[in-house]
Amino acid sequence: MSNRSRLVRDIQPAPRSTPRTQQKGSRLLRGVVAGVSALALLFSGLGYASVGRLGSEVAGTGNLQLGGGGGIKHGDAKDGATDILLVGSDSRSDAQGNRLTPEEIDLLHAGDEENDNTDTIMLIRVPNDGSSATAISLPRDTYIHDPEHGNMKINGVYKSYKDDREIELREEGRTDESFIENEAKDAGRRGLIQAVSNLTGITVDHYAEIGLLGFVLFTDAVGGVDVCLNDATYDEYSGADFQAGYQTLGGPQALAFVRQRHGLPRGDLDRIVRQQAFMASLVQKVLSSDTLTNPSKLTELAEAARRSVIIDKDWDIVSFATQLQNLAGGNVRFDTIPVTSVDGVGDYGESIITVDPEEVKAFFTSLLGTKENPNPAAGEQQTPVTVTVLNASQISGLAGSVAGWLRDDGYRVTSVSNAQAGLYTNSQVVAATEDDPAAKELAQKLGGLPIATSTTVDPGSVVVVTAGDYQGPKSDNAFEEEEDTGGTVVGQPGAELEESLSPTITAEGNRPQCVN
Repeated sequence: MSNRSRLVRDIQPAPRSTPRTQQKGSRLLRGVVAGVSALALLFSGLGYASVGRLGSEVAGTGNLQLGGGGGIKHGDAKDGATDILLVGSDSRSDAQGNRLTPEEIDLLHAGDEENDNTDTIMLIRVPNDGSSATAISLPRDTYIHDPEHGNMKINGVYKSYKDDREIELREEGRTDESFIENEAKDAGRRGLIQAVSNLTGITVDHYAEIGLLGFVLFTDAVGGVDVCLNDATYDEYSGADFQAGYQTLGGPQALAFVRQRHGLPRGDLDRIVRQQAFMASLVQKVLSSDTLTNPSKLTELAEAARRSVIIDKDWDIVSFATQLQNLAGGNVRFDTIPVTSVDGVGDYGESIITVDPEEVKAFFTSLLGTKENPNPAAGEQQTPVTVTVLNASQISGLAGSVAGWLRDDGYRVTSVSNAQAGLYTNSQVVAATEDDPAAKELAQKLGGLPIATSTTVDPGSVVVVTAGDYQGPKSDNAFEEEEDTGGTVVGQPGAELEESLSPTITAEGNRPQCVN
């Protein structure tokens, strides 16, 4: 780490046993990126003339060193899908550089101060045929190793590279504040893009960024968004005050819904699940005929994009609209990277989320795939069952390898992660019922594994547990090792997670999925 980097790096606070009395700025806006995902899907309904006009009006940024084609770097070949990095920014200005009005700032309930942390980070993948979209959340406190700045939270990468570049430009004698600000921001974006690529193994093709106001504008433009809570909740720090059950939220209410962390069983991970459930409902609302046939709503959505969204200048919006023209809500789903603990401790005593980089790469390999068209055996149809693969062994990457084989065989693998320590002692297939035909078929294919049942597994889903006794098939190419994979967990891990599985959220159905 350079001396300059040490000087500009903010040391993040150590964990506290009691919550802070204030919670302002970007910490209020874990779900701000919802508007961007809606924006991406909106393009399919605006019509090509409107999309072309919108594409010319949305603010752009360049020189981000993007992939320009997509795909996973460590597979046999790129799959040609489009991978979009979506970032929520803590900004009190709109995308055109205009300062928000006092009334707009007050509407956000976020205070006057802003910082450069990127607290919402998400990768969205859209295949060539535009038939589906998969959005993967990266928790803000994910602890990584950056080659320039050392160990740090991923939400601090943007600020570190931005500050470095600003210092360099001033040392060079630059005095144009607008030039310095724009150059420094692009340096921060490049640093974050590279950090996400290093962690996930994904080549980022396009970049989108949304400010605070956009979250409220997108929500209100569609007439509010439906959500569902398992229990009533009240949290004075976030302003959340909701009844149990189904309800429709406007922009300011939605902000409180997605920012609440205190009182949730898994803290920030449960908040991410809330964000995903909210985004799924927002996407469904955007893709509904009530929105796509309503000129007034489309105009409001377009204005929300113009005021709050920044995209890379090389993004051909019209082509992307063509790619998405057949997208349906049921084919949009949300997930989260696997983590090893949510209460780890970083180098400076800060509270962190720890991850195993190899498991994260294996997760993306199995979830997103390295092949554009999996080819099941002749006469064999791709099974509709969704599969979660857990690693209960000491063999790093075993779950990812098995998941790769399952994908090649036509299965839909939705999650790959480590099993809770001590929960499983042998390999098995876990299903909702013992006579589940999909579980029986899968158990036989994996070498005759025993079948167990659990009330936590939904019908139509199965869990494959790979323990030290696993002797079944696996893919040799599920995760190609590189010279330095960064497979070591960074930071001091906390307690094992009590629950390894996070729900996969989809934008289908008539009602939103209920969450904590």
